[in-house]
Amino acid sequence: MLRIAVIASVAVLASVAAAQGVVHLSKVRLDQKNHALLAASAVLPSSESRSAGSAASISKGPDGHFWAEARVNESAVRFLVDTGATAVALSPEDARRLGFTPAGLSYDYKVTTANGPARAARINLASISIAGAEVDNVEAYVIENGLDASLLGMSYLGRLNRFEATQSSLILHP
Repeated sequence: MLRIAVIASVAVLASVAAAQGVVHLSKVRLDQKNHALLAASAVLPSSESRSAGSAASISKGPDGHFWAEARVNESAVRFLVDTGATAVALSPEDARRLGFTPAGLSYDYKVTTANGPARAARINLASISIAGAEVDNVEAYVIENGLDASLLGMSYLGRLNRFEATQSSLILHP
């Protein structure tokens, strides 16, 4: 039993390191001396947000990860699917391609990634669509430094009716 627990722990740590997942988000109070941290609240779907479309399948990549080709605000973005990420996390390069100016954003959040702490700016994406599985009004964060690939986290995945993993694919059900 201990052997299984050790193997599972190593597998979890390896996958977290490989995915560079955003594990924890905190709001930074920059105007206070003590830089108190406030937990970021999850954005719940409002009556104006929706998920729609048909089931979509994402094949497992040769590296063992699920990589999703998405349409974000009508532009293409390649995401590493990361169920351990609290929210969708964008690299500065992907944010720039989506029309955001990373240098002009307010990096008011502290995030913990597999590479350590980083600063993040909260943004809202009009929609993310993967092979027809579309979610509107998605909370996302632009990570200032240390994110090699954008992450498809729970602010998208958690808004689906469900998602399921098989040995070779991830199936998204809007």
